[in-house]
Amino acid sequence: MNDTTASIGTAGHLTNRPRRLRRTAAIRGMVRETRLELDGLIQPLFVCPGTGIRAEVGSMPEVYQLSVDQIVEESRELLGLGVKSVILFGIPESKDAEGTGAYADDGIVQRAIRAIKAAVPGMTVVTDVCLCEYTDHGHCGLLDGEHILNDPTVDLLVRAAISHADAGADIIAPSDMMDGRIGAIRRGLDAAGYHDIPIISYAVKYASSFYGPFREAAGSTPSFGDRRSHQMDPANFREALREARLDLAEGADIIMVKPALPYLDVIKTLYDTTDVPIAAYQVSGEYAMIHAAARNGWLDLDGAMKESLLCIRRAGASIIVTYFAKRLAQGMRK
Repeated sequence: MNDTTASIGTAGHLTNRPRRLRRTAAIRGMVRETRLELDGLIQPLFVCPGTGIRAEVGSMPEVYQLSVDQIVEESRELLGLGVKSVILFGIPESKDAEGTGAYADDGIVQRAIRAIKAAVPGMTVVTDVCLCEYTDHGHCGLLDGEHILNDPTVDLLVRAAISHADAGADIIAPSDMMDGRIGAIRRGLDAAGYHDIPIISYAVKYASSFYGPFREAAGSTPSFGDRRSHQMDPANFREALREARLDLAEGADIIMVKPALPYLDVIKTLYDTTDVPIAAYQVSGEYAMIHAAARNGWLDLDGAMKESLLCIRRAGASIIVTYFAKRLAQGMRK
């Protein structure tokens, strides 16, 4: 060690030895600044038509498309492990240009909500509100040619949010990135009597390369083009702060940043500059990369999982949507 970098006592000995607090696992645990708690984790689930279906997603090990009966069993197992929240994504029986399955009273997500709340009442059910899984073109809204119509799309998102609340959803999470949708959904929920249902806004959702495996899981790959006209440019930081401020002004209760690890700077800044809970979505590509590297023997799966989640938590996200929620909970039981 270079003596100029050390604090030296009068006897020539080191006065400050940070390694003293790293010497044993017990001491390291005692002084640990950031801790992972299951209460802050949300497990994404993909619900599909049929019965008895549990189909693993090829690009996402340990993640499945589940029929409603299997969603109930998965929710029951998760709650038993201590994971108290899920977010639902739907794979409808059929799709059309207006994404009618997103707001149908008997839609796939609506059926799953009712089934979970009936069989596993202790599970908090969050619902993703978007049209991309339900449109035959795979885009997040109504189209005029290849242009997404903002305001008519918002009208349908409001209908979807109310239908989820009618089915028993505990929290609504719009992910579409249409302008003004948080205010419209808040007004719609309030008018329908759902004043107490919070909104998690995907306020900061980047047009990311890390979404690929999700599109396989949810069957939501666009049939043409991309989503850069409404999702944020990864190069932009200040725009993220503006999006968050706008959604808070419209009534968002929680702000989400998506993806998580590439945007820790955004999470940290929002944590420091707002007074609402910050959520982060550790997306499918982040999850798949860790699994792929582990399968090749390049890193330790559980170690990388925990480290990645700790970093997101340390940046300021008190809520983390992650496909690792179940695995982490299982590990905590050992």
